[in-house]
Amino acid sequence: MTIRFTSLSDILDQDYDCVIDVRSPAEFAEDHWPGAINLPVLDNEERAEVGTIYVQESPFLARKVGAAKVFRNAADHVEQRLSHHPGSWRPLVYCWRGGQRSGSFTWLLQQIGWRADVVEGGYQSYRRLVNDYLYKTELPHRFVALDGYTGTAKTDILKRVQSLGGQVLDLEGLAHHRGSLLGDHPTPQPSQKAFESEIAGQLARMTPDQPVLVEAESSKIGARIIPPRLWSGMKRAPRIAVEASIAARCRYLLTGYDDILSNGEMLRIRLDGLRAHRSNAVVDGWLQLIDAGDKPALTEALMVQHYDPAYEAARRTIGADVIATLRAGDLGEADLDRLAADLLGELDRMSSE
Repeated sequence: MTIRFTSLSDILDQDYDCVIDVRSPAEFAEDHWPGAINLPVLDNEERAEVGTIYVQESPFLARKVGAAKVFRNAADHVEQRLSHHPGSWRPLVYCWRGGQRSGSFTWLLQQIGWRADVVEGGYQSYRRLVNDYLYKTELPHRFVALDGYTGTAKTDILKRVQSLGGQVLDLEGLAHHRGSLLGDHPTPQPSQKAFESEIAGQLARMTPDQPVLVEAESSKIGARIIPPRLWSGMKRAPRIAVEASIAARCRYLLTGYDDILSNGEMLRIRLDGLRAHRSNAVVDGWLQLIDAGDKPALTEALMVQHYDPAYEAARRTIGADVIATLRAGDLGEADLDRLAADLLGELDRMSSE
């Protein structure tokens, strides 16, 4: 049976036992349905080979060669990863556009006796729904932006608010990036499509009449672009600011960014590229601190001479409306717990208005 989905909510609420993506591993890695597993019926090389035959020789020969490979791989999946499922198992299968790959695999599963269905339009139908959600319609959510200079532990506070039950969209977490020139994450960034899938999936599960807390960001996080409808909502969002002393922020960054601050070679390359934005004398001063291994002095200099001025300029450009300010102490664990509780109280107050 072919199943058609008309909204992201329908996809997120589907009750199949398993969603199977039969596309190649490369296609799956770029983006896929939420919670899907990858059982490719053609691997990356096989898909390229069949495509080449289709273009250079004939569609018939490509289908014949492809069919043999598809059923050979499908048989392996049945014997290996699917052999434990009972007869009542009910999987949902998709490929790129709901064509031969998913159709063939679904047919095989049905012949065994499993209650398999195939997605009409495949991955492309899902991608259209994500694109419509993030690019073509106004998001119904009430966003609140957590503001504050670099080093005010905004990401840690967001996670604590989420653990307390607040609605939080952690964009830096989804983008695998800490949101600045020196914010590279050990895990590579997802593709733009995968980033958008995570955003859309999380927002679609959230209650629109309750505030959604996001960190005040620029329009890009590393190489990933915040979708325009979300970015518009973030720019309009009222802001709750966290204020902390330079000393507290410096201590926090020395712990959280030690991997970056210890990588002198990478720091020199990244900071040298800021000469177009900061004077040569300022950048040379940073490089001297790197050579001296003085991480505390370098951290403070970067905050005062680069990050804080850049943040102020961004605030002025957006015209941020700060509706409340939270005063941080030492930014230790207990202080972060207190800030998160205070922030959740502000969100609850906004919900009741």
